[in-house]
Amino acid sequence: MPTPKDTSYQSPSHVVSGQLRRVENYVGGKWTAAQTSEYLPVMNPSLGEKIAEVPLSGRADVASAVKAAADAFRKWSVVPIKERVQVFYRYKGLMEREISSLAELVHLENGKTLSEATAEVEKAIEVTEFACSLPQLVPGEILEVSRGVECRIDRHPLGVVASVCPFNFPNMVPHWTIPNALVLGNTMVLKPSEQVPLSVCRVAELLKEAGLPDGVFNVVHGGQATVEALCDDPGIEALTFVGSTKVAKLVYARATSRLKRALCLGGAKNHLIVLPDANVEMTATNVAASMSGCAGQRCMAASAMVAVGDVGRVIERLCEEARKIIPGKNLGAVISKKAKERIEGYITEAEQDGAEVLVDGRNAVVRGMENGYYVGPTVIDRVRPEMKIAQEEVFGPVLSIMRSSTLDEALKIENSSPYGNAASVFTQSGGAARYVAERASAGMIGVNIGVPVPREPFSFGGWNESKFGAGDITGKSSIEFFTKLKKTTVKWNPESAVNWMS
Repeated sequence: MPTPKDTSYQSPSHVVSGQLRRVENYVGGKWTAAQTSEYLPVMNPSLGEKIAEVPLSGRADVASAVKAAADAFRKWSVVPIKERVQVFYRYKGLMEREISSLAELVHLENGKTLSEATAEVEKAIEVTEFACSLPQLVPGEILEVSRGVECRIDRHPLGVVASVCPFNFPNMVPHWTIPNALVLGNTMVLKPSEQVPLSVCRVAELLKEAGLPDGVFNVVHGGQATVEALCDDPGIEALTFVGSTKVAKLVYARATSRLKRALCLGGAKNHLIVLPDANVEMTATNVAASMSGCAGQRCMAASAMVAVGDVGRVIERLCEEARKIIPGKNLGAVISKKAKERIEGYITEAEQDGAEVLVDGRNAVVRGMENGYYVGPTVIDRVRPEMKIAQEEVFGPVLSIMRSSTLDEALKIENSSPYGNAASVFTQSGGAARYVAERASAGMIGVNIGVPVPREPFSFGGWNESKFGAGDITGKSSIEFFTKLKKTTVKWNPESAVNWMS
């Protein structure tokens, strides 16, 4: 599908010079130029064209945003939650009104198809809807623990929290933290990926239109130095991160060493175990969609399939489905030229190591968008577990097929992965499905589902090296992460006898 060179959306978040936008930080409810002369290009992946410049903000920019958030926290935190949530009722309505333009913005800066971008915004709306239910989920507890003596528990916000987001979901992933953290009374400094800064700028504008007070939500753009400043700033109480495992480890270690609460989500190598009794049509279509959706740039993508016994018909049908996925039509671009080269390098290395490329997506070119960063769907058979492509996260529309003779052997392959985001099994046997669900080393399990993403109120989160820190940043468990408890014990009856409690 044709990709627009620009969108109709213009905003004070950008200094416009011709077609070039210079992105600004959003601090205290105002667009503010970063205190830096260093800028990176923002590219349209579908066309390979520069569409904006994003600043590499430094410590002074972070400190300014943290101060604005801290100032706003004093008033925002004492607003009753029933009143705070009204902002997000209005915000949800604005997102529904703007869904097409928000999806176009994701399409522009990320490269995914418009249908995928729309689905992403719809998920962000769902997460916001869940946040609107929080007043019903966080009432205090009270109990008479002794005659005339009551104990109660109340939840209080932490203070200023930070959120560091990845490039692959410019609209959805920021909403994993924004609605819940703010409804619960915190204020926030958010750093979007420097590769996709535009969607969060629009989110900031819609939040202000919904009535969010200035300073409650702030945006600071930048790269590694900006993240390090967020980890180090003493005014930030908690930090969340979503990205690669390598960086998630570093961020978690740095943030917690500064005595912050931290939860960092990393990469994945999701295994789909296919048994001989699997429904051929359902399995093939699900696996193809899972490995290619969002150009494979999601931590829930199917990147490794373990074929147990004779599943030749499934593989044949899978390849037929993969060939229906056409770059530029129903397959979006990958994020950058560097990413395209890296993904194609994995394919070439696997082929050189003896794997068989059944469907080859290398050197994909889309007519009219010849400079775009496209990799076609790729299916590679006869991959051995020790190969690099079987062990590392490729983050592209590439499926590696490994063979096993038994289910236990397949589970051994899955369990050997250092990651633990998701695993799925395709079978018509309830017993086999239960066997895999109980033994797979992953936090999210699918049965005949290629992308087992839980819906609200169930929390998103993996195991092992796919997550660092306790709890989750979405769903009900986010309440624990974004609040702290205060316990109060009260006695009003002087006539009551004194005991060990009083």
